[in-house]
Amino acid sequence: MEHGSSRAIGFVRPGPAVTGVMIALGAIWLMFALALNWGGASEDLFFLFCGNTERILHGEVWRLFTAPLMHVATGSLADIFLALLGLLFLTPELEKKWGSARMLRFLISSALISYGVQMLGDILTPAGLGRRLFPSPYWFGSWPVLTAVAMAWALSFSGQTVRLFFVLPISSRGLVVFLFVASVLRVVANSISSEGFLSPFGGMLAGWLLGGSTPSPLRRAYLKLRLAQLDREASRGTRSAAQRRKDGNLRVIEGGRGKAPSGDDDGTGGRMLH
Repeated sequence: MEHGSSRAIGFVRPGPAVTGVMIALGAIWLMFALALNWGGASEDLFFLFCGNTERILHGEVWRLFTAPLMHVATGSLADIFLALLGLLFLTPELEKKWGSARMLRFLISSALISYGVQMLGDILTPAGLGRRLFPSPYWFGSWPVLTAVAMAWALSFSGQTVRLFFVLPISSRGLVVFLFVASVLRVVANSISSEGFLSPFGGMLAGWLLGGSTPSPLRRAYLKLRLAQLDREASRGTRSAAQRRKDGNLRVIEGGRGKAPSGDDDGTGGRMLH
């Protein structure tokens, strides 16, 4: 539907990458829901795959990769429901524009950057403030990745509108403002959530770095650095070639023999030609 310079985007069917991610998240949630609620499994099994800064620093690196896949499995459906709905909301349009391979790389990289910011904040924050910003040692969930998706969508489809969770019409710029304000208000209200306070800001950063355009800002920066490196190598190669040409000129060098004794002149005049 056209309206001025804005265009409302309708529902787009998920591609293979988004469909696979949604199925994986649903299957993981169902597995832990059955194990914890009906199988008698301990919550320690669930937290074994959640993010924990101290544990990761002590070698349990897999937590950084599995944390975005974990969602509350007892007492509520809201966590997994919002995760699946969020993926269905915006990612199909990005996958259609980018392709499945880039979509998967974006989701994985956004998860690592988001929770990397959460970890870095946990490490650098003074103890007193850290207890308020990091009330729980564990963090998990796909919400930071969804903020990255929303940021990337807003930057990739600038000037267009979409219905927020299929209900509220919102522009791409309005979506960015909504994300930032909502994340700030969560900190102000001390609204404790499973993903932590800082990871959504990491998600917005990842959305801008990895999905702001084609190529992404991060890839453009890499290409500029690579081009500068190639220019330097080419310049060094040109100077080396010029030096080799200079060193390769033929010259006549005085020989080391003195004048031959009288009667022993061999016709060279006491010199050797080089």
